[in-house]
Amino acid sequence: MATDIISTLRGIVGDGDVLTGRAASDRTTVWETHQPCNAKAIVRPASTEQVAAIMKVCFELGQSVVPYGGLTNLVQGCATTPDDIALSFEKLNAIEEIDTTAHTMTAQAGVTMLSAQEAADREDLFFPVDIGARGTCMLGGNVSSNAGGTKVIRYGMMRDSVLGLEAVLADGTVVSSMNRFIKNNSGFDLKHLFIGTEGALGLITRIVFRLSVKPQTHNVALVACSDYDQVVAVLNKAKTLLGSLLCGFEVMWSDFYETVTQPKGNLRSPLSESWPFYAIVEAMGTRPGADDENFESVLGEMIESELILDGVIAKSDKEREEIWAIRGEVEWLVKDCYNFDVSLRIADVGQYIDQVMSRIESDIPGSLVAAFGHLGDNNIHVSVLCEGNKTVHAETIEKHVYESLVPYQGAISAEHGIGLEKKPYLPISRSVEEIELMKSLKRSMDPKNILNPGKVVSLN
Repeated sequence: MATDIISTLRGIVGDGDVLTGRAASDRTTVWETHQPCNAKAIVRPASTEQVAAIMKVCFELGQSVVPYGGLTNLVQGCATTPDDIALSFEKLNAIEEIDTTAHTMTAQAGVTMLSAQEAADREDLFFPVDIGARGTCMLGGNVSSNAGGTKVIRYGMMRDSVLGLEAVLADGTVVSSMNRFIKNNSGFDLKHLFIGTEGALGLITRIVFRLSVKPQTHNVALVACSDYDQVVAVLNKAKTLLGSLLCGFEVMWSDFYETVTQPKGNLRSPLSESWPFYAIVEAMGTRPGADDENFESVLGEMIESELILDGVIAKSDKEREEIWAIRGEVEWLVKDCYNFDVSLRIADVGQYIDQVMSRIESDIPGSLVAAFGHLGDNNIHVSVLCEGNKTVHAETIEKHVYESLVPYQGAISAEHGIGLEKKPYLPISRSVEEIELMKSLKRSMDPKNILNPGKVVSLN
């Protein structure tokens, strides 16, 4: 059957867009997310119609299909087996329209986030979702994983930027729900079946995004605090005094900060002393001069009240980029660490991290637990670096990270999704009834279980 289906797929997309053998297996991911291509073939459609034709064939033959985007996810959401077909969206890479009156963008699923941001910027508009993998990740993957990033406080998750989309179901049916309106209560809002469901219910091919007004001011500060309670106090004061201008608030525990800055790391620290906690405060607005003065005034007030022990405000684009580069220095984590992203109440984060650090360091002497993340929207990343084979300590580390969430009713995934990696721990965050409903949706929309099988929930 393998030879027959490969031949059929070549008839749909052309010989050059069905990659087999070394042409498929030698493909590597820029972010080294440990998802080698084990599929029997990579298929590269160039239109929704071709995706539909591919899925119709695969449905008839019971052929499993794994969606391939930028492969930057960290939960093995694109992991393949030799029985799978990998369906790549790299040729679905057109920005079809930017409506400067309605502030919308219509784009195909294979457009990178960076390309979308740059296209919006050229029209004096703003694509509000931003993550570190912006240059590689694709919009279809961003939507299907409900990406978050650094500006969620103000602009929300990817879900909040999607007005409509088009998706191909398991049997090749095209569901085109390309809504362009902010308000549309015409029955079920079907786009939510595909946002955040990791390609398990359908393959997103086109999306309508809601853009924002382009900010005219951009202020960033790096501040230092003595303890976690002080960090929370700074966050609350920033929310109060900056209001809707506040778009990002990132926290870094000292273990993370000191690993990436000199003398241990490669980056220069803008602060001369070492502190237990660091935070990045980011604000964007539309009033040049007034917004800058307000930002300086807010930071000054927090220094005077000793909420902030040290700090620096970026005075140029270069300085702003240097501050964010510290927070964005994560390639060493992606490559060598066990990586987790969790959500819980802001008030509980400090105690939770203390417990996780204590338990892991007790069981694995010499390990490094680096904590950092989007505190303003309840999301903390935990990365663990330890000696030896990466699989040896996996169970111990996962147990401490996930089971420590239980008393706080936390979520095992804030923005990375579930994939294969987090699936065994899904019951920590979702009830039996919720998981059964997920399975019911999967059975209804993908009765042969061919779309990204085994990810998120299992039907066997």
